[in-house]
Amino acid sequence: MTRLKKIFVLITATILLLTIGCRPRRSANEKRYPLKGKVVAVDKTDRTATISHQDIPGYMPGMTMPFKIKNDADLEMLKPGDEVTATLVVDDLSSWVEITAIVEGGSPMTPTAVVPGEPKPGDEIPDFQLVNQDGKRIHLSQYKGAAIALTFVYTRCPQPDQCTLMSTNFAAIDRTLQAQPDVYAKTHLLTISFDPDYDTPRVMRSYGASHTGRYSDEMFQHWEFLTGSQDEVKGIAQFFGMRYFHDTESADEQVIHSLRTAVIGPDGKLVKLYRGNEWKPEEIAQDLKTLASNAN
Repeated sequence: MTRLKKIFVLITATILLLTIGCRPRRSANEKRYPLKGKVVAVDKTDRTATISHQDIPGYMPGMTMPFKIKNDADLEMLKPGDEVTATLVVDDLSSWVEITAIVEGGSPMTPTAVVPGEPKPGDEIPDFQLVNQDGKRIHLSQYKGAAIALTFVYTRCPQPDQCTLMSTNFAAIDRTLQAQPDVYAKTHLLTISFDPDYDTPRVMRSYGASHTGRYSDEMFQHWEFLTGSQDEVKGIAQFFGMRYFHDTESADEQVIHSLRTAVIGPDGKLVKLYRGNEWKPEEIAQDLKTLASNAN
């Protein structure tokens, strides 16, 4: 019996060691924050869930933005409209959300959904003033008569599925519209930086030319890259319901932000407001084609 007990203890200890050894090791700099919010969209291919969340104490204010979902079961169970309680995990290289509770909800938020504090389709867009990549002051009313797609980025954004994706999508839209010169002439693209202290007109010109792929030959006649003062940029971002703040604890001065992309009609009124990064270039390209074809 004594020999059997020793064998049992040895087997148990071995299993325990193997179990511990198979657990993923946490980064020494890993931080964990409680998160509560509502799921707006789920992208299983990209393994992300866009969540409209409450303030995250000690990290960021409430906003709507996409989060990585590592756990297969979490990703499979989540659907738009769900209320979730979760943990936001942040380490040196990445961040993700671990779901702890789900309360089933309703339908996803569409680009024409009415959200308190955000413009609704048909609302007149104020005549905001900014500065383009050439240092020339522009105002939105000068684009009346053209169908506009407008989005927000900051050039130092390290996340490939955030600002870089917005610019990549806009580049795809630009190429698609070029194939129809009559439509191209009746549309316009605007990319606005919400990090104006760093994103000067010169920086925006370089950033823009790299995304159009025309570099020194780029004339920015169809797609412009805008910046301005802190107050000017904040005003237009807040109008569209976009929130952002500078993470002072990050070594590379990251900006924590949500995402907004607007489609504006030739009459200067909002048509659609896309929240997050779940939209596809062909959706907005089609929006612009439809508006251009209906324009006088």
